[in-house]
Amino acid sequence: MLVLLPPSEGKASSGRGTPLKLESLSLPGLTEARQAVLDELVELCVADEEKAREVLGLSEGLRGEIAKNTELRTAGARPAGEIYTGVLYDSLDLASLDTAAKRRAGRSLLVFSGLWGAVRVTDRIPSYRCSMGVKLPGLGALGAHWRTPMATALPEAAGDGLVLDLRSSAYTAAWKPKGEVAGRTATVRVLHAHMVDGVEKRSVVSHFNKATKGKIVRSLLSTGAAPKNPAALVEALRDLGYTVEAEAPGRAGRPWALDVVVTEIH
Repeated sequence: MLVLLPPSEGKASSGRGTPLKLESLSLPGLTEARQAVLDELVELCVADEEKAREVLGLSEGLRGEIAKNTELRTAGARPAGEIYTGVLYDSLDLASLDTAAKRRAGRSLLVFSGLWGAVRVTDRIPSYRCSMGVKLPGLGALGAHWRTPMATALPEAAGDGLVLDLRSSAYTAAWKPKGEVAGRTATVRVLHAHMVDGVEKRSVVSHFNKATKGKIVRSLLSTGAAPKNPAALVEALRDLGYTVEAEAPGRAGRPWALDVVVTEIH
């Protein structure tokens, strides 16, 4: 099983570890594309802070993130699972998993990134700021930049197993499963069911959407569930206590769309 996750906007500090080694990151087919983004991002942030703030879409209060990017080659690197924070990662809580579940996380989880393309949670990276929606002056839109190298690297990473795609829409621009891989891919939408004037209404709630996705991944890792395809995933999630609604796609080569319905928002 390969689980595709979005990164978090907020990130933990880099710390004092050994600096980044691009060649050590997983998915080596992305190394050249990573180097290109890294070089331009660092150059932009060193040369013109105001332009960098505009390109990265940062508010005045986040100006300090630019200085973080200028030190990407020398800052300490930590496992990506420690760098990414936020609602999904708080609910996933990798640090508290037992040893076996942590090993499963290292094999299964892949975090998408505007700067790195995609990394495993065990890959050591520095803290940074660069979303997939950024358009660098030289390279252009990062979603398009990653599309070609991802087209080879991601099917290889997926192998012949289930792909659980929990990415936000901005990160699907870098890679969309096609053909046979798409047929064993499942996406998840979290819906909040609540009563309004005696009628059940359903809505998407952003915060709880992320939290529930983190809990789903944690449940799968903790129990060692290893569904081989989307139909088996539906059954596994139901066995774990989730309310799941799903239908097989009408045509071959299309992802399954799963709705996880919740009644309480925490």
